[in-house]
Formats: sequence, C-alpha cells, structure tokens
Amino acid sequence: MGEYSAVSGIKVLDRAVAIMMAAANRPSSLNELCETTGLPRATAHRLATALEAHRILTRTEDGKWGAGPALPGNRDHLLEAAGPVMDELLEATGESVQLYELSGNTRTCIATREPESGLHNVVPVGRQLPLNSGSAARVIAAFADVSVPDALYTAEDVAAAKKQGYSESIEEREAGLASISAPVVDSQGTFLAVLSISGSAERFRPSPAEKYADLLLDAATRLRARL
Repeated sequence: MGEYSAVSGIKVLDRAVAIMMAAANRPSSLNELCETTGLPRATAHRLATALEAHRILTRTEDGKWGAGPALPGNRDHLLEAAGPVMDELLEATGESVQLYELSGNTRTCIATREPESGLHNVVPVGRQLPLNSGSAARVIAAFADVSVPDALYTAEDVAAAKKQGYSESIEEREAGLASISAPVVDSQGTFLAVLSISGSAERFRPSPAEKYADLLLDAATRLRARL
C-alpha cells in the first residue's frame, strides 16, 4: 500500500479523512488502518481515537474501528428517523424535546422541537452542553460509559439510569429547569444519542419520571424500530 496522498494540503485534515473513509468502508484494526492509509501506526491510532471521541468512528465488538453515529449519512438517517417521533412527543407533552449526541467531552443538540407559545427551555441546534449535569448527561454516562470527574450527579444516579432506561433531573443544570432523558440505540443496541423532554420544574410536578417516563420510553422504543 502506498503512502496516503494529501488532497486539501491540510495534512492533519487529510489524514483524519483517510482514517474515517477507511473505517467507514470496512471495520478495521489499527494494522488494517495503517495498511489502507499508509499512515504511521502512532498517527493512525491518535487520529482514530480522536474520531472515536467525536463519535465519527466507533469500536465494534471485536475492537475494530467502524463508522460511528456522527458520521455524515449515519447522522442524517438518525435525524430522519427521529423527526416524527419528536413531533409526536411535542404534541403529547407540550414541552421542549431535544436530541443530543456525545461530542468529545460535551453533548451537542442535533435536533429540537419547541412549542409555539409559552415559556419553555429552548436549546438551539448546535448548542454544546457539559456532561457534568442534567438528565441527558446522566444517560450518556450510563450508556456511553463516559467518566465525568466533576459530575454533580452520583455513581448511584448513573447506575439507576442504566437499570431504568432513563434518568430525570430537577434544577441540576439550571434553576427552575427539569428534564427526563432516555438513550437512543440501534437494532444492535449500540448507543447513538439521547432523547430528552425538558421544561419548567413547576410544570414537571410531581416529578419528570412520574409525568413523562412512559411517554419517553415508548418514543425511544419507536425510534429504535425506525432505525
């Protein structure tokens, strides 16, 4: 195999794209990535690990790197599948609905549905939020096996999220705000994203889970079927 030839002239970008394309075409071990791209072992490992952190690549069960949920095309499919489910959740609850994706050491809003009127929790698409607070962060910690050293929630909270299949938070990330979140997984059980309902803590009484857990879990199940 020949040395990978840069296309754009920005070496690190061209090398990262080479790794991404190789893994997307065929789940690959580190040795296979090196053979396909012609990149040195240390460089290939560093770039593949960075792409994995951004969910552009993911590890298969046998430890190879393959296409991740944030890879263009994969994300488009997720957004297309999630759209109708999010619309139905908005109609059923009258509250804001978000879809979050793990991106490095943050969670990024990749889709949202907002009520037409009233005071609600507006999270614009593209907004990055920390992983140390909020129900979506707890779900990521539970289902993406992410370690968050400065978390405002406990290991027991994470364990509960994994057992129940959802997590709730009340005024943890922001005063007056409550939310409930569940993981979005594909047919193989691979974690892809987080589906959340959020709004005024007052409106979420007696608790986010008591009010919306059944609706959210049903929505997550239907989304999985669409994927």
